[in-house]
Parts: sequence; structure tokens; C-alpha cells
Amino acid sequence: MEPHNHSSLAEFVLLGFPKVGHIRSWLFVLLLLAYLFTICGNMLTFLVIRLDAALRTPMYHFVSILSFLELWYTATTIPKMLANLLSEKKTISFAGCLLQTYFFHSLGASECYLLTAMAYDRYLAICRPLHYPAVMTPTLCGKMAAACWTCGFLCPISEVILVSQLPFCGYNEIQHIFCDFPPLLSLACKDTTTNVLVDFAINAFIILITFLFIMVSYGRIIGAILKIKTAAGRKKAFSTCASHLTVVLIFFGSIIFMYVRLKKSYSLTLDPSLAVVYSVLTPLVNPIIYSLRNKELIKAIKRTVFRKGGRASPTHH
Repeated sequence: MEPHNHSSLAEFVLLGFPKVGHIRSWLFVLLLLAYLFTICGNMLTFLVIRLDAALRTPMYHFVSILSFLELWYTATTIPKMLANLLSEKKTISFAGCLLQTYFFHSLGASECYLLTAMAYDRYLAICRPLHYPAVMTPTLCGKMAAACWTCGFLCPISEVILVSQLPFCGYNEIQHIFCDFPPLLSLACKDTTTNVLVDFAINAFIILITFLFIMVSYGRIIGAILKIKTAAGRKKAFSTCASHLTVVLIFFGSIIFMYVRLKKSYSLTLDPSLAVVYSVLTPLVNPIIYSLRNKELIKAIKRTVFRKGGRASPTHH
């Protein structure tokens, strides 16, 4: 008997959030508001940094790229989540599922590398202040950003190819809020040990290596800050890093539990909950953390808004 392949399964059914029942409409409103705030917040951060000459520094260069990345990162999953909350038909094609998985992981990997580049920037600024202007040049910033995007988009290719060759027969319900490797592997009707090992190796390399590099950088940064003699100096130095470290801990804390594990089983409650943290919550809080905790960025937003407003409608006395 010939084994089935994916051609016998043209589409999947995304079951989405489990057991929401009568609160589905409220969940839709909350998710829509979160998505709109994410778009507006990250777009505002990106545009203000690009338009304000005072923010043309390496640190803000990377913040603007992170905001731009978050716009696409959320666009790969949240619109489909919103559509599924309203629709009775929650299907997604086989090719569409693979594409969503690829772009979600490529953008997620790019974010890991970008957060690492930001940690290196803060390390140089605080621990090597005399060398910082000569080392962190606009050319190097551009090359680092390009490398983050390139490496990120190359990382999931082998995983997607392996999943595309798996046979999916019969049961096609994905018990997750979007297409992802763990729930897809749980639906395959053949042994997926090779896939699990490849996923673990790639995810462990990307996530753990970048997280270790960030933690080592911040270990040295904290050591340098503690050597500053004045309390005001220590506070100023730490404030420039606190927002970045907060984002790192939220993002990496959830993806480590989700992707760095050697098991084939999939949790119907824990995994979707973790997915909400790194797919919705992190992009939502990024503009809050980087804007509300950053006086320079708040001043730049006011300058940009009032300058544009002043040109559009001059005041009358």
C-alpha cells in the first residue's frame, strides 16, 4: 500500500484559542486593539527615529529596525488569528501554513540576532566608551543589521523543507493559534524524530547562543556600571540598558520554553499561552518600553508631532 503524502491533505484547520466559547467576541476586540496599538506604536517609533536628526545614533538605529521588524512579525500571524475568531471556517492551505511558519520563524530568528547586536552596541558604549565612536560606525551598523536579516531568513529553510516532505493523512486540525513546527509535527503520520532533532539543534543554536551572548554582554555592562563612582552616573548608564534587557527577558523567556526542548508532545494549554507572549505581548510592549521609559524618544516624538502640526495649522493670537 502506497503511503499517503501531503497531497492527500490540501488544507489544515486552525482551531485557534482553546475553550474561549462566549468570550470569543471580547477576545477579538482585545486582540484587535493590541494589534492596532502594536502597529501604531512601532510605526511611530520607527518614523520618529528616522525623521529626528538627534536620534541618528547606533542605539536608535537598531531600535528603529526592531520596530520595523515587529510590524512584519505580527503581520504573519495576528490578522489570521483575528479572521479565525470571526469565521466558522478556520482553514489554511498546506502551502499557506508552511509560508506562515517560515516567515514567523525567519522574523523571530532575525529578532534574536538583532537583540544580540543591540546588546553588543550597549556593551561597547558603556564598557569601551573611548573606542565606541570609531568602532560602531554607520557602515558597521548597516552591515550588522543586514547580517541579522540575512541569517534570520536562512535559518528556518531546512526545517520547512523537512516538514514539507512529511506525510499528513486524515486528521488535519492544528490545535494552535497559528501554524508552527511543534503542532505540525504532531499531525504527521510517520516518525518525526529527525525533524524534532533538527528543530532542536537549530533552535538551540539560534536561541541559546544569542541569549548567552546577551547575558555575557550584560554581565560585563553591570560590572562596568558598578565601578562608576556617582549614583547619578550609575543610574544614567543603567537606564540606557534597562529597556533592552526587559525586552530580552520577556522574548527569550517564552521562546526558550517553547522551542528548546527535545519532545514530540504538544501541550494544548501551555504552548498557545506561551505563543501569545512572544507573538502578541512582546511586539505590543516594545514601543511602550522603548518610548515611555526613554526621555530622548519622548522629546523626539513631541518635536516631530508639534513640528508637523505647527506647519499644518499655524497658531493665532
